[in-house]
Amino acid sequence: MTVLRLFLGAILLLAAAGAAVADPVTVEGITFSDEKGNFRLVSVSGKGSIEDPFVVKEEVTGPNDPILVIKGFTRDFGNRVGTQHTAAFAMIKIVVNKTDRAWQGYQIELREIENRSSTYEDGLSFGQASVVADQYVNSSLPHSQRLDEPEDALGFGGESIPPGGEATFRFIISDMSPLYRFFLVQRPQQPLS
Repeated sequence: MTVLRLFLGAILLLAAAGAAVADPVTVEGITFSDEKGNFRLVSVSGKGSIEDPFVVKEEVTGPNDPILVIKGFTRDFGNRVGTQHTAAFAMIKIVVNKTDRAWQGYQIELREIENRSSTYEDGLSFGQASVVADQYVNSSLPHSQRLDEPEDALGFGGESIPPGGEATFRFIISDMSPLYRFFLVQRPQQPLS
């Protein structure tokens, strides 16, 4: 009987986790999805240009790191920000802390393969070697750091994001040889005890 209860409990937990995933949102031919879980995609708007960036709002629930799946980013999408890359767009990401713990910072990493850091050779970056991207990167948190090698990551910090609080991040995503699908791995930074 105990095994049956555990089995039914596991099924209910899986069903609840699946229900938290929203439908993918497609804007300007780019599809944004929370299919990997740990957050809920609230809304997406914009055209991906500097003047009208994609604005992606998410509620991060945890317990694991959220991964935003982005599809449809191809050569045909083009470059909407004026960098030297084959394809590029501007994004504003708004994250709401729906966990029960404060965050001390937030890291965002681009990956073409979900479980492997982006390499220099893949061409995917946060507008690497671009004056436009350097000027555009910004955050509601006071400090930002860019890491181009050995992975493509942005780190933001200097202020706590309490439960219920939100933070805003602006950046460029670019690719020299765009793949149809890539991943934006997000890491809310928990305080060390």
